Amino acid sequence: MGKSLLIVAHAPSENTRTLLDAVRSGAEEAGDGSVNVTCLSPFDTGPDAVLSADAMILGTTENLGYMSGALKDFFDRIYYPCLEETQGLPYALFVRAGHDGTGTCRAVQSITTGLRWRAVQEPLVCRGTFDPRFIEECRDLGAGMSAGLEAGIF
Repeated sequence: MGKSLLIVAHAPSENTRTLLDAVRSGAEEAGDGSVNVTCLSPFDTGPDAVLSADAMILGTTENLGYMSGALKDFFDRIYYPCLEETQGLPYALFVRAGHDGTGTCRAVQSITTGLRWRAVQEPLVCRGTFDPRFIEECRDLGAGMSAGLEAGIF
């Protein structure tokens, strides 16, 4: 049985859906069928999905210098059921930020540190006005996570 990559991302706009699609397609292409990629809204993701994942990619918009309420709601619901069972879970983060994304990254890092998850890539922060290069960066993020799982790096 292959590895499982769970992508949990809040994508409320066309631009953020484009970034999410790039993450997913990068992960699917790099996994070449050996990595099972599941992509869910934070509202549709519960502890069971997290518990069955070998790695995660989190995605959020920057909202008032913080993560989206949707991602925060996800963390609120999965935190205690996953706390002891997912220690060391490899994860990566992408943020669509209108400003600098610092507060958003810090907030996610605070929660993932409490969960004892392991960041395996620096957060990808797509800052400022939408730039088409964000799409390739997101594709690379997904591909990197999937390739790392497939190779047994994490």
